[in-house]
Amino acid sequence: MEHGRFIQYMTAFALSLSTATLGVSSAWPTPVIPKFHRNETNVQITDNEIATMLAMSAPGFVAGSLLTRFVADSFGTQTTVLASALPIATGTVIAVLATQAWLLFIMKFLWGFGTGMVSTVVTMYLAEIADKDIRGTLAVGTRFMFNLGSLLVISIGPFLSYSTLNYCILGLPVIFFTACLWIPESPYYYLKKGKVEQARRVLIRLKGEENAEIELESLKADVNKEMRHSGTVCELFTGRQYRRPLVIALGLKVTQIMTGTLTIQQYLGRIMQDANINMKLSTILVIFGIVKFVVGIMSSILVDRVGRRPLLIYSYLAFGLCVATAGSYFFLLDVVSLNPSVLRPYGAVPFVAIILCSVVSTLGFNSIISIISAEVFPLNVKPVAMTTLNVFGGFAGFSVAKTYQAVKNISGLCGAFWMFSLIAFSGAVFSYFVVPETRGKSLREIQEIFQINDNIETKIEETLLSKQNGGTELNVLNKESSL
Repeated sequence: MEHGRFIQYMTAFALSLSTATLGVSSAWPTPVIPKFHRNETNVQITDNEIATMLAMSAPGFVAGSLLTRFVADSFGTQTTVLASALPIATGTVIAVLATQAWLLFIMKFLWGFGTGMVSTVVTMYLAEIADKDIRGTLAVGTRFMFNLGSLLVISIGPFLSYSTLNYCILGLPVIFFTACLWIPESPYYYLKKGKVEQARRVLIRLKGEENAEIELESLKADVNKEMRHSGTVCELFTGRQYRRPLVIALGLKVTQIMTGTLTIQQYLGRIMQDANINMKLSTILVIFGIVKFVVGIMSSILVDRVGRRPLLIYSYLAFGLCVATAGSYFFLLDVVSLNPSVLRPYGAVPFVAIILCSVVSTLGFNSIISIISAEVFPLNVKPVAMTTLNVFGGFAGFSVAKTYQAVKNISGLCGAFWMFSLIAFSGAVFSYFVVPETRGKSLREIQEIFQINDNIETKIEETLLSKQNGGTELNVLNKESSL
């Protein structure tokens, strides 16, 4: 393996330790919520307070994303990654010491804050430093480590006390902070700041001395072209050239979150208790975590071989079918009120359906959407675009976390699951008609695709406008001749 390629892989591994920490924090409620219901913690908390606690991650995520843009533009991506360790570590300390529910609200806000920082900067950073033929693999590799973090918490959480679990989590932000101290700064950042020599040194390290000058000239041309106008939120929403990338990224982000994959994972223990499955909860959680982890490995292999678009479409369709099947089981159990003994032989149906939901979402949209979002935007608006996406994602996440319990109280689990199913099917339709294939294309080639589409749309609009003007002139001439 070339030295530069090796550095790219090692950089991605260091970054993936931060996403592993995110996996731990996101999966923390899965083994902990059953502990709350069994009064195995030193915190007394109601179902509504649990929903509020989970929802607090979303505003924290939004705040972290907004701060990330300022820190990344001012101090660089490496500094941003390092800074994200602070809120995660602080939140974990609060989790260790908390005795009241409101302290857990603060803890989840801080974890969400750190998650927003990491999620924004890692995908952007990898898109800028990775070779195009391994960009997808490296990005999905960080998702693999996210799944590893989830696996660890879901697998060992049921067997550890609440306080012991939190003490174990405390060391993770320290580990990823230490690992990320050596990663190189993005050459894009150096060029935006006019530090050409530093950018050259980073490129020699990442691409090798033979390719460094070629890459440098290419990046300089891209930076000079794209940084003539600094990207703003207003420009992002009004610029014609950003219209399609924005629609693609926002549509995928919102549908990904609104399908409820995270909510289902967090409430998995409670859902399985409601399903009356004849299996130990600890066994269920371990199986779920292992399957998700193994599928994460498969996803990192498939993403640069099969392509983004097919995986998106088929994963949304399969997820919709699986979650609808689980919803049908709970419809028979809760609404039709069949005797539980009648459904007992089919008790594995919701468990298998939810396992399959995890499989297809990990293989597909949960692993791919962050990659596509980082690929479709040009450099000058990428920081503000990624921040905007996370803000919208935060609002979507907050709404799902807060409304899940309310929907369950009104219509049962079947109503919540069928809602997730409809959203997944809409994601498949959206991906089929709107999302292009970006596999194997450089960031410049992807922008050229959008430029061609913009030119076609412009010509169509000009043709229609000229026809309308021609028709108006013809009507005027007809009126004049009749006079």
